[in-house]
Amino acid sequence: MSNTIIDVFEFCRRAQQLEGSAAVADFSRLTAELADKRGNLRWSVKGGQHASGKPQLLVQVDGEVHLMCQRCLTAYALPVASESVLVATRDDAEADQTEILLNDDSIDVIVVTEPLDLLAVVEDEVLLALPVSPRHAVCPDGAALAAVNDKAESPFAVLKKLK
Repeated sequence: MSNTIIDVFEFCRRAQQLEGSAAVADFSRLTAELADKRGNLRWSVKGGQHASGKPQLLVQVDGEVHLMCQRCLTAYALPVASESVLVATRDDAEADQTEILLNDDSIDVIVVTEPLDLLAVVEDEVLLALPVSPRHAVCPDGAALAAVNDKAESPFAVLKKLK
């Protein structure tokens, strides 16, 4: 077994912690959403018990990914700083009960039925942190945006002139 594949319940019972670094290029689902594969992600996963007594993982991911700006169509770096609490359950029924018991939207309840790959969890966290429509706060090159905004005359305007 890889050292990133764990038995979640044992990991949490022993309050273990793993951390590492991985190249963005190693995450196939993530790179499909990015402008390029540059960068590294640093991650840390700490096991323990939630106040409710359920096993929990504290997941932290830091790094940088490169997205394509949907406004000016140039790549830009997006810093990633994600921190999540995952409470583990053994089945869907227990997950539903735990959701009701916790009543906290900041905590995610996950069903774990087999060993868990922590790198898949890290990839999930970064994917969830990506914006739906990535854009610079202020696009660096106004010429590229102006070219997109320079449109031919609207077909409706042409019809209006014919009237």
